[in-house]
Amino acid sequence: MIGLILCGLSGFAQQDLNNNNTTSPFSRFGLGVLSHYSFGRTSAMGGASLGSRHEVQTNSSNPASYNAIDSLSFVFDFGLDGTISKYKSNSGTMNAKDINFRYLSLSFPINKWIGAAMGLQPFSDMGYEEIFNQEVTGVGTVYHNYTGEGSSTKSFFGLSVMPIKGLSLGVNLNYIFGRLNQNTVVTYSDATLYYLSRVESTRLSDFTLNYGLQYDYQLKKNQFLTLGITFENQSNFNALHSLFTYKSMSNGTTVVSSVIGGDSIPERKGTIKLPSTFGVGLSYNKLNKLEINADYYYAGWSKSTFFGSQNELLTDQSRISVGFEYTPEAFSIRSYVKRIKYRAGVHMENSYLQLADPKSTDANAPKHQIKEFGVSFGAGIPFPKSKSTANFAFEFGKQGTTDYNLAKNNYVKMSVYLNLFDYWFMKRKFD
Repeated sequence: MIGLILCGLSGFAQQDLNNNNTTSPFSRFGLGVLSHYSFGRTSAMGGASLGSRHEVQTNSSNPASYNAIDSLSFVFDFGLDGTISKYKSNSGTMNAKDINFRYLSLSFPINKWIGAAMGLQPFSDMGYEEIFNQEVTGVGTVYHNYTGEGSSTKSFFGLSVMPIKGLSLGVNLNYIFGRLNQNTVVTYSDATLYYLSRVESTRLSDFTLNYGLQYDYQLKKNQFLTLGITFENQSNFNALHSLFTYKSMSNGTTVVSSVIGGDSIPERKGTIKLPSTFGVGLSYNKLNKLEINADYYYAGWSKSTFFGSQNELLTDQSRISVGFEYTPEAFSIRSYVKRIKYRAGVHMENSYLQLADPKSTDANAPKHQIKEFGVSFGAGIPFPKSKSTANFAFEFGKQGTTDYNLAKNNYVKMSVYLNLFDYWFMKRKFD
């Protein structure tokens, strides 16, 4: 069954992840809206997952966890989420709905000490349209229109090994690819004036590595405390970049355009310096009963550069996540409800964006970091007579602020992930 689903969905996921749908004014900056590292069961736990180890659940956030997969088995994960957003600023409100295929992975053991995983997941999404007018003395009304679209995807292959009992080391080889397009059009109320358009495109295509460590300490029978650490070094990421600026004039039904040479760059190879990242997580696990996770994650985006230039709107990102999973009675025969896994969590994030008052004419106006807070809950619904699970998560949160003429987003996110378990190279004698 899993083989058929994998063949059917892998092509679809590849196409859909390259066309992720997002509607966010925050995606105008940097590489767009960055995807969080946590998926599946831990989405309902505030995203806290760096210390988590599970025998039938894939945890791609820390590659050291892959050898926790049950021997002679493999796990297939995929899912989607939908977000309802309400953006508010001092000038108005906007409602948006986005639905995306989010995650596809396959994990399996190689032997008792080595585990592996591979998959696809989004890296960043861009999708926005912003319009505002400006009165300029001697010119009249100037109309500004900013639009952007595109996405980038991360495919990964990871291995983990347990060199000594309790200690696991892992690495993910990631291939990040995709295209991000940004357009700017400036027009005037005076039809005799030229209008300007700016078209910028970035194509991502390169490899990165991230590393993981987990140390599993047994407190007592069936109770463990696990420390998880992840690290990714600052890397020079190859990308193709182009920028064209056009000056155009409309004469009836005819539009005459010319490229402004000094402000245009034909597509050429360049480098984006991606940040170093660091994450640490702690997990308490009472087997088949209770799991409590806590994470801290940091990414040094302030030191990143884009084709040789530093983006002053980017700053260091940090996130704290805490969550738990509780199962009343994992092996209950009489009560199906007691076998359900109940989850909840909370997260607080300082994003990688720092924005100034857009209406300020002061080039040195202070910048304000965009922050996020969210509460999540959900459940893992077990399949009858199987270790497979349907994971549901709901998240309520807010992002940004209406202060300083910025925007705030109140959102609701709903996620569904299917975790399918089967045995690896095992021939059944009875059905």
